[in-house]
Amino acid sequence: MERFQKLILIPLILTASLPGLGFCYSIINGPANATVLAGSEARFNCTVSVGWVILIWLSNGNPVLTVINSQGAVETSDRFTSQNYTSSNAFTSELIIHNTQLSDSGKIECSTQQHSENSFAFLSVQVNGSLFIKNSTLTVKENKTIEIVCEALGWAPAPDITWMTNDSFIDKSRYVTQHSQGSNGLHNALSILTLTPTDTEILTCLADIEALPNPQNATVTVIFVNSTLENYYSEESRSTWVIVLAVVLSLVGIILLIIIIVVVVRCCCLKKKGSTYQNEIRKVSAEKKKDGDLENRQRHGSENQGYIPEEPWNTEQIPRISSLPPMSSKFTVPAADLHNSSIPKVRPQRRTDYLISPKKIRNVTLV
Repeated sequence: MERFQKLILIPLILTASLPGLGFCYSIINGPANATVLAGSEARFNCTVSVGWVILIWLSNGNPVLTVINSQGAVETSDRFTSQNYTSSNAFTSELIIHNTQLSDSGKIECSTQQHSENSFAFLSVQVNGSLFIKNSTLTVKENKTIEIVCEALGWAPAPDITWMTNDSFIDKSRYVTQHSQGSNGLHNALSILTLTPTDTEILTCLADIEALPNPQNATVTVIFVNSTLENYYSEESRSTWVIVLAVVLSLVGIILLIIIIVVVVRCCCLKKKGSTYQNEIRKVSAEKKKDGDLENRQRHGSENQGYIPEEPWNTEQIPRISSLPPMSSKFTVPAADLHNSSIPKVRPQRRTDYLISPKKIRNVTLV
């Protein structure tokens, strides 16, 4: 009996000792599926039992990172790195993919290079595009049907479009959504909502993909205008404009009147100033003329009104004396000499003064 027990324990001991010797190890937990937005990080974990030798990570069948028990991680790209966690009975390698791209979508595999010892998961990289409604505010009259267009551009995959009004979902039968794909592999969506509003309300267009924590949204405010209320507002607006126009015209008229008064007063002042200036100029000119005449008189003297020029016959009878000393220009013959002279007395015709010089002399008296 004891011999039989020994035969049973030996295989069990050998089986238990093989993993410790490095001949047998397995993957305890493989990576899980992940969905991330483009540009973010994606993380995958692979846990193996004690005694592992090598672990290789593959993306879409291409090795991107290798972990060796004796050396650690061997990284060949900055976009693929790892973190390691070791416990008493297991080893965990975490693959980190940085700045994920659409091309990273696909199969992520953890392999121990043993037969049937690999585990894989799938990575889905999604793109969050744009969403907008052309008009943020719409005014709708009573009994009028409108179409509101919501457009989503550059998504991957194509987004799911829904509509809400005042925080409640609108039935899908009231809007139509069309999808299309661009040349860059991204998807576009166009959703048209047909609505006949009966009151003012806020409409919201929602676009959702799996990687988004919350749907992206765009809103529009639809203002409902009643016909009676519209007429009231029109009349009120018209009367308001009339009042404003009257006030503006009054102010303009007052300003123009003030400008005209200022211009008239200014012109009068300039005219008065100009006439005063002309009078002053005339006075100054008259004074200058009077001073000039007085100066000329003082400079040139006044004409002797008693001067009478000699007649030609009288001048010829007087003998020419060529050289006489300077002397008085006129003289008076004494009375005694006149009586003793043998020359018969001739009654003088004009004057008793005779000129010595044969030249004509004009007497000028300076004042």
